[in-house]
Amino acid sequence: MRRSTLSGRTPAVTSLQQAREALGTRLRQVRRQAGLTGDKLAERLSWPQSKISKLENARQAPTEDDIRAWCSACGLEGETDELLAALRTLESRHAEWRRLLAGGTSGHQNVWGAWEAAARIIRIFELTVVPGLLQTGEYARSILADVISSYQTTNDIDQAVAARLARQQILYDPRKQFHFVITEAVLRYRFSPPAVMLGQLDRLISATAMTNVRLGIIGFGTRYNRVPNHGFYLLDDKRVLVETVSAELNLEQPAEIDVYGKEFNQLARIASYGTEARSIINRVIEELRIELDAQGS
Repeated sequence: MRRSTLSGRTPAVTSLQQAREALGTRLRQVRRQAGLTGDKLAERLSWPQSKISKLENARQAPTEDDIRAWCSACGLEGETDELLAALRTLESRHAEWRRLLAGGTSGHQNVWGAWEAAARIIRIFELTVVPGLLQTGEYARSILADVISSYQTTNDIDQAVAARLARQQILYDPRKQFHFVITEAVLRYRFSPPAVMLGQLDRLISATAMTNVRLGIIGFGTRYNRVPNHGFYLLDDKRVLVETVSAELNLEQPAEIDVYGKEFNQLARIASYGTEARSIINRVIEELRIELDAQGS
């Protein structure tokens, strides 16, 4: 897992908000179908009128109990199941980190591992952090320690690192294909000490020699054809995973997957591969070695 900041309204976030608004619209339709004003429904439910407005305008997410009470007060219990299904779909697409990591980070690593194991083609774009499937144990420990500290979750760092490294076994499955695209910034951000970064960069060099792995690097001098907003994982053409500062988005709508597939293809086209990619990595390795030599002198 990685932390990221979104610089604007991305397709995932826009779609998520649209889903929230659609649920609010359905609640309003049920109220109107019952011939009730917002004030009258609030009176029946013993809620403040402002809650009715917030739910209908997607400024507040309803609970399952809210939906059951709403339909009952409207005398339209037959609408309950449809609305509950919409709510559960929405919740599955937007899972807050504090809830996901409540029992520690290792369990979430296992969930990702299961998704990856079920996929045949995995495409990953990262702006800031080495993808988990390519991390060394020491680098993973630095990243996961930050996650545990930031979200104040259970400190299961040893189990989490072990689970992340266990996920990497799928790299050796010849039936699977992996395509990673990362920016040069990923090679340079200091989330771990220089000695750890040297080991991590060497790991990336090794990855470029794997027959079922493509590793592309977008160098600092590359002209982008569009501004990338955030990293994302594409698992076959069935699921997109996006991590924001507050939550994980789990997207399965064909239209959204198509958007991310096209985005990945555009980024992949401007990346460097093979000898050119190794040249970028080796340049950073040399700079780190000079830095370490200077520290030791």
